[in-house]
Amino acid sequence: MKKALLVLTTLLLSIPTFAQANVSIADDPAATREDILKLFDVMQVQEQMRQVMRQVTLQMRTISHDQMKKTDPSISAEDLAKIDARSEKMIESVPVNDMLDDMVPVYQKHLTKGDVQAMVNFYSTPTGQKILHEMPAITAEGMQALQPRMRKIMDDTMRTLPQPTRPKTTKPAPNPNPQS
Repeated sequence: MKKALLVLTTLLLSIPTFAQANVSIADDPAATREDILKLFDVMQVQEQMRQVMRQVTLQMRTISHDQMKKTDPSISAEDLAKIDARSEKMIESVPVNDMLDDMVPVYQKHLTKGDVQAMVNFYSTPTGQKILHEMPAITAEGMQALQPRMRKIMDDTMRTLPQPTRPKTTKPAPNPNPQS
């Protein structure tokens, strides 16, 4: 009982601190477009997106090749190469700059000028730069670690889908009564 009373008293005494913190955060002006673009620049977001897209493409290619070979064991290397080329063309056509422009208002909605400045300050430090430098490898290794789980999910999903019916390859029996 004494412990509960102590916790309650501590919480009640902390309310003015929380309220003051909320006021100071609310008083922080909204981040401008330029603030967000500076953050994106410091975080090397454009290059990060390109690297992640490359990693995702490679991982998905491996998984999809395995799945296609299970679905159609007769699929040729040429067919797989054509699919890969289309996928590569699609990835290259992704407008990264336009996507970043689309994200600016989202960041502005959730981050204040002070938030963005604190992030710029952090990502400008050696530790922040190390995180940015290591993130593609962390992402790639993480995806590789998840690959067996994703493959199992895809296999389980494919097993639950109805299998397409293939036409029979045998010729129909000749009609014994040609006049009908």
